[in-house]
Amino acid sequence: MKKNITVSIVDDEADLRKHIAGFLSATGNIRCISAYASAEEALENLPKDKPDVILMDINMGEMDGIECVRNLTAKMPEAQVLMLTVFEDTEQIFRALSAGASGYLLKRLSPKKLVEAIDEVCAGGSPMSAPIARKVVKSFKTTPASGDESADLSPREHYVLDGLAEG
Repeated sequence: MKKNITVSIVDDEADLRKHIAGFLSATGNIRCISAYASAEEALENLPKDKPDVILMDINMGEMDGIECVRNLTAKMPEAQVLMLTVFEDTEQIFRALSAGASGYLLKRLSPKKLVEAIDEVCAGGSPMSAPIARKVVKSFKTTPASGDESADLSPREHYVLDGLAEG
């Protein structure tokens, strides 16, 4: 039997929070324990909630989700944060991953794929929607080769690359 996974949602869209919480709870092994409409509210409460996985939107009020992730990972280094957003531009992707996100998913992802991504991140993976993974790989292909570039990568960038290599 699978371990029960606890999830918190941080998104300013109330209907979306309710919808995601509902279908996650129907899986049997995933339980939504909290949902917040702002990054500030999440920063205040998530360290007490201690969810296994945090689903984080980017575009929210005063503080965006990427800054929230940066602050959360300082408070909760074990936190597994999956960005769940509409943004698919390379800058946002790398900002989120550099801030400490464990994966990057697009909101148009099916509920089944979201559940699989939550299971994957709990198993040590770094799930990404296919178009996002393609952009990450493409960004490394367009980087000019000059010696051993892997020496210039941060530990987090090595982690992301290893996750992509493992599928």
